[in-house]
Amino acid sequence: MNIAIIPARGGSKRIPRKNVRQFCGQPMIAWPITAARQSGLFDHIIVSTDDDEIAEIAREAGAETPFVRPAQLADDHTGTIDVITHALGWAVDAEWPVEAACCIYATAAFIAPDDLERGREMLCESVDFVFPAVRYGHPPQRGFTAGENGDPDFLHPEHRTTRTQDLPEVYHDSGQFYWGTRQGWMNNPDLLGPRSRFFELPEWRARDIDRPEDWTMAEQLFQVTRQGTH
Repeated sequence: MNIAIIPARGGSKRIPRKNVRQFCGQPMIAWPITAARQSGLFDHIIVSTDDDEIAEIAREAGAETPFVRPAQLADDHTGTIDVITHALGWAVDAEWPVEAACCIYATAAFIAPDDLERGREMLCESVDFVFPAVRYGHPPQRGFTAGENGDPDFLHPEHRTTRTQDLPEVYHDSGQFYWGTRQGWMNNPDLLGPRSRFFELPEWRARDIDRPEDWTMAEQLFQVTRQGTH
């Protein structure tokens, strides 16, 4: 059995009610729920939330809300792993024969069913976790901060004159989803550890939405890309 677990607490600070705010015609959380349903991979799609409105909207979109997330797992300091292991523990207690669980973020509007399928296929005996990643557009080894006088203070001075084409490609977590085996989640999970694998997404498919201006830009990009698929 495969299950999807979508963390969605009610107390978003930077963009209030971000998980259920209208995004291109429907509540934000409905987009990843729809992608999960369309993938056909999941026996259950669970939303872990402490919020009645989020729970109702999630159910309307086709997800399940079989429990209320405890208050101690719904503050600003609660990590993703704690939320997922709590939900997975609930599923195990309910005697669901879970083999793999996928944590999907509630604001991952650009998630695609094919990506979820690819991630599931990459799980095997030697791999606990699989996630999508994005390549940095410019080598971060050439990055710098502003020095005391406004001068460039290189993070890696040894590469200040290295040609960009001579530097290895570097990736970062796209922040969309994490596939994990049941054992991986329950046994001291390390999402980005040696038993993890990743596959590459194009940069435009991974959008952080933390500020109001991020939201506007994401909606515009989403509309353009959706039009291109029809």
